[in-house]
Amino acid sequence: MLVPVDAELLPIGQFARLSRLSVKQLRHYAELGLLVPAHVDVATGYRYYRRDQARQALSIGLLRSLDVPLPVVAAVLAGSAEALEDVRRAQEEELARRRRTLAALQRVMSDGLPATPVQVVFEPARRVVVASERAADPTDVARATSAAVARLLPRAVVPQLIGLFPVGMVDAFEVRVALVADDGDEVLPGGTFARATHVGPYDQVPLTAHALLTWCVEHGHPLRGPLREVYVSDPATASPDDLVTHLMIPLAD
Repeated sequence: MLVPVDAELLPIGQFARLSRLSVKQLRHYAELGLLVPAHVDVATGYRYYRRDQARQALSIGLLRSLDVPLPVVAAVLAGSAEALEDVRRAQEEELARRRRTLAALQRVMSDGLPATPVQVVFEPARRVVVASERAADPTDVARATSAAVARLLPRAVVPQLIGLFPVGMVDAFEVRVALVADDGDEVLPGGTFARATHVGPYDQVPLTAHALLTWCVEHGHPLRGPLREVYVSDPATASPDDLVTHLMIPLAD
């Protein structure tokens, strides 16, 4: 049996137990340059670690248990603790998303699957100014919509805003928000629409959208986009539970 050059060196199995990591993890971290063995036997390939490397190994394990990505782990180990700020911000955003999802789930549990009444209405064409923002995926819609709204508000006295969203939201897509304005450089087409009214927080609008899309399918109407969200209430003065939003799907003439 071969022994390490330095009797103070620990074989990888013993070091793994000491640092509460698996041998597989240690090999992976060595490949990434996060935790390189102190000695590798050229004849056998056996890996050995110093006892003082346990602190670094345990730190990696701690950071990974906090869902810190490996590139950020490397930055922290290099002395850049501020790299954790982006991780904290991302986790806060994910926590907020989870809370919104939980609130919507609780609403379904208390009220059942959405069955919002649907009306067929006629909407005139309107001149609008449009701002666009790319959404990475459906979870990014709220951010993208807010960014587009923020670019329009400075030019609005009494804002009349309409969100324009693709019917299918799978991968990255464009979110558009239209500001009704007499001097608008685009025309938002009018016509006949199926309309459902949502009352409540914006993050629960998908519940009413579900009811509207279901109505269209059951009545034989193709799901033509974009799905419109007409923001009736001013979120600066109305409480989230009292926000009124009309959801509209264009119907074939």
